[in-house]
Amino acid sequence: MNARTDQAFLEKLQSLPPQQRAEVEDFVDFLKTREERARDAAAQRLGQAFEKLDALNLPPLTDEDLQAEIDAARHERRQQR
Repeated sequence: MNARTDQAFLEKLQSLPPQQRAEVEDFVDFLKTREERARDAAAQRLGQAFEKLDALNLPPLTDEDLQAEIDAARHERRQQR
């Protein structure tokens, strides 16, 4: 949003009766909370994935291993096209 849009939004908000302003505030809080919950859930899933990976006790990948994985993924993508 830019300053003009922000100002127009504030004017619209100020023109609402107090009860509707409270509803807008509740909705804004809901949007913030929803975004935070989604971010927290993603972080939790990532943490769980790392825990599962650690539990495998695999040796670390070498640079050559990483490059081979990258090359294989690129080759597979090319084949799909």
